[in-house]
Amino acid sequence: MKSESAAIDIPESSSVAKGKAPLIAVSRNEKGGYRKGIAIFDFILRLAAIATALAAAAAMGTSDETLPFFTQFFQFQASYDDLPTFQFFVIAIAIVGGYLVLSLPFSIVAIVRPHAVGPRLLLIILDAVALTLNTAAGAAAAAIVYLAHNGNSNTNWLAICQQYGDFCQKVSGAVVASFITVVIFVFLIVLSAFALRRH
Repeated sequence: MKSESAAIDIPESSSVAKGKAPLIAVSRNEKGGYRKGIAIFDFILRLAAIATALAAAAAMGTSDETLPFFTQFFQFQASYDDLPTFQFFVIAIAIVGGYLVLSLPFSIVAIVRPHAVGPRLLLIILDAVALTLNTAAGAAAAAIVYLAHNGNSNTNWLAICQQYGDFCQKVSGAVVASFITVVIFVFLIVLSAFALRRH
C-alpha cells in the first residue's frame, strides 16, 4: 500500500506576524541626503582653503629681493621680516592653514554621520575664530602693501614698488590669496549654519 504524506498548513498567529521586520529598510528621513552633500562640499572647500592659506604664507615667507646695485656701506634689500606686520601675516596664516588641516577629520566625520551636531558646532565656532585671525592678518598686510605701492606724501613715505617690483608682486599675491581664504571661510560658516539650522 502506498502511504500518502499529508502536509498540514498552520496559519501564523497575528502576534508572530507583527514581529517580522521588513527586508528593505526605509530611512527615517529620506530628505537627509542634502546634509551629506553639504558635508562633502564643506570638505572640498576646506581643501581649497588649505591651498590658498598655505600659498599665501609661502608667498609672503619667501618674498625677498635685493637690488643689483649697492654702495660700500649699504645693500638695498627688502624682505618680509623687515616689517612686523608681514611677520604677523606669515605666522597667522600658517596657524590658519594648520587649523584647516586639523579640521579635515571633523569634516570627514560630518560626511560619515551627516546628522551629527557636535562636529558641525565645533567647526563653526573654530571657523569663526580662524576667519577673524585670517581677516586681521590680511587687512594689516593689505595696508602695508598699499603703502608700498602708493606711498604717503603726508608722512614722506615713498612708494618702494617701483624699485622692488618682485617683492611687491609676491606680497600682493599673498594678500590676495589670504582674502580668497577669507571668502572660503565665510562660505564654510554659512554652510555649517545652514546644516545646523535644519536639525
